[in-house]
Amino acid sequence: MSGPEFSRMIDRRGITGAPVRLVAGEAERKALAQRFGLIAVDRLEAEVTLEADGEAVDARGTLSAQIVQSCAVTGDDLPVRIEEPLRLRFVPEAPVTEEELELTEEQLDEIPYSGTSFDLGEAVAQSLALTIDPYATSPEADRVRQEKGLADEDASGPFAALAALKKSGD
Repeated sequence: MSGPEFSRMIDRRGITGAPVRLVAGEAERKALAQRFGLIAVDRLEAEVTLEADGEAVDARGTLSAQIVQSCAVTGDDLPVRIEEPLRLRFVPEAPVTEEELELTEEQLDEIPYSGTSFDLGEAVAQSLALTIDPYATSPEADRVRQEKGLADEDASGPFAALAALKKSGD
């Protein structure tokens, strides 16, 4: 698939203030699951209100999703429900210069676009990616950690699995 999997182009000149509802279709959800390393994206929706601020556009709303990811410990399917507030700001793309730029905290959350349109769907997809916990665990995780010797007091934290592997190799 070329281009974003969940593209919803919005022309800032057509903003009415009415909420925009985005719903990912089956093929889009399947492609997003592959992109984000998930077992499935069963639902992805967003309801967003757009407000023009000169050439910039403020977007506020809610992202709702149901995903299935692998447990970081057991590998079991782990269904996850996501409800997240969305707050995005689309701004005209600035010309590229050779000089060093200092960004303010507000500018870090700005999404540049060129022309008069921006991709609200891709911004929602990226927002979904940011909500995914890469270390999500199932209720069975503690039991499996104990069985594999990963529950030792000496082997805790992000390098516990590496410590256990080293022990088993000795």
